[in-house]
Amino acid sequence: MIADYYEQHRDEILGFVSKQLQYAYEAEDIVQNVFVRLLCSDKMITPVTLPNLVYTIARNLVCDYWRHHRFVEEYEHYMIGSGKSDSMDAVSVYGIMEMTEILERGIAHLSDSERVIYRMNLFEGLQVSEISKTLHINYKSVENRLGAARKEIRQYMKRVLAS
Repeated sequence: MIADYYEQHRDEILGFVSKQLQYAYEAEDIVQNVFVRLLCSDKMITPVTLPNLVYTIARNLVCDYWRHHRFVEEYEHYMIGSGKSDSMDAVSVYGIMEMTEILERGIAHLSDSERVIYRMNLFEGLQVSEISKTLHINYKSVENRLGAARKEIRQYMKRVLAS
């Protein structure tokens, strides 16, 4: 049912997403992610609910895209405005490899359970409910551990980047 819907309505959904984004390749990715999420969903999907579910997921993914885009822009403005850099050249901003190394050192400071949950959320993109099901841990426990891990990583990154 989902595959048939994808074949019949892919272009329509791509148009819906493309109107809300700047770049076509990102719209393609979002449309693909919509159907991947549907295929991985354990919820009951009927022919009546499928169209609404597709557009709801697409809208949420577009919102996530713009939220991430805004965060990146704010970070760039912070880096420029904080006096750490007069321009966004490679010398003035930490490189991707350096940031990854710093992040990995921060993750190493987490407890084992926090580390696993944080990695699943950050690198695999899993939501709290998905992590909870995968690890067979109470939803609130996962939520609390992820919150604690994020707080600890933020503090670690601030300390390291400030020096």
